[in-house]
Amino acid sequence: MADAVSETTPADQSKKAGNAARRKKWLTRLAIAVVVLVVVWAVWYLLIGRNHVGTDNAYVNADMAQVTPLLSAQAVDVLVTDTQAVKRGDILVKLDPTNARIAVAQAEADLAAAQRKFRQTAATSDALSAQVDARGADIVQARAQMASAQADYDKARVDLSRREALVSDGAVSGDEVTSARKAFAAARAALDLARAGVTMAQATRSAATGQLAANDALVRGANVGTDPAVMAAQAKLDAARLDLDRTIIRAPIDGVVTKRQVQVGQRVAQGSPIMTIVPLAQVYVDANFKERQLRGVKVGMPAKVTSDLYGSDVVYHGHIVGFAGGTGSSMSLIPAQNATGNWIKVVQRVPLRIALDPRELAAHPLRVGLSMEVEVDLSDR
Repeated sequence: MADAVSETTPADQSKKAGNAARRKKWLTRLAIAVVVLVVVWAVWYLLIGRNHVGTDNAYVNADMAQVTPLLSAQAVDVLVTDTQAVKRGDILVKLDPTNARIAVAQAEADLAAAQRKFRQTAATSDALSAQVDARGADIVQARAQMASAQADYDKARVDLSRREALVSDGAVSGDEVTSARKAFAAARAALDLARAGVTMAQATRSAATGQLAANDALVRGANVGTDPAVMAAQAKLDAARLDLDRTIIRAPIDGVVTKRQVQVGQRVAQGSPIMTIVPLAQVYVDANFKERQLRGVKVGMPAKVTSDLYGSDVVYHGHIVGFAGGTGSSMSLIPAQNATGNWIKVVQRVPLRIALDPRELAAHPLRVGLSMEVEVDLSDR
């Protein structure tokens, strides 16, 4: 033991002392570096970090347009394919127009018939008015005949009274009395017939007046363009022409064709989607933030967004346009049921919608479903 101790030379001791000094120096430097990093992080957090919240749980989304035919027919021509860019109004699909054209022809015929019927009804009013005037003349004639019959009746009655008064004196014969009685009966019958003629003429005029009033009710205040029957026929024609126009299916918005599900010769059903158009110039980002991150987040705050597609070199600038009405779990197909005995608290996420700068989107287009990273600047609150 003593030999081992005696073997430690001053050089070894000096070397050990040097190593200890270097170790102490590096530890000191490490401690200083840690302190500097902590101070830098604290300064960054106080000045910047606490004013920013971010998440990588964000994805590109868009209000996509589903193209659905508004009538059932066979597709005779499909002019677009998947991934093809289209403009609003571009023709996508042509449907067989045969049935629609027949419907238009039938509606045009119905409209012409309705217009002709209205004109006929209007002309009938003039004829009925003339009939009313004619029936008035018949009444005047019947009354004149009744007046003549009344005079004949009065004369026959007077003649009969005179002859009956002279029968007892023998001044007149029985044949003359009989003839007078026959003449009186004939005059009375003629008077009754004349009175019936007046009544019938008045009834005929009343009927003609009623027909004229009924016909006038159909055309009064209307013309060939405002008649209800004509308007109904015109509406059917407009509907038939609209169906004919709908045999040409056009793009409702600008975008890219996706999920095309129609082929030439296929019969498409009314209301069944045949393709989707994605408006790439109007995409937005749905970012799912933790509930604790949203304490200072407000609508309108600026946000920086980066995409995994382009990397951190391409930064999109946007702003928050709204919050979802509920958390993601509450809006799921099967919402979580927390009223159980084994409940475990889980941090919830709330979707935020972020609108992007259209010019930046045009320079670096995005696709629906891409992953994004979002950072919201809270200093603007």
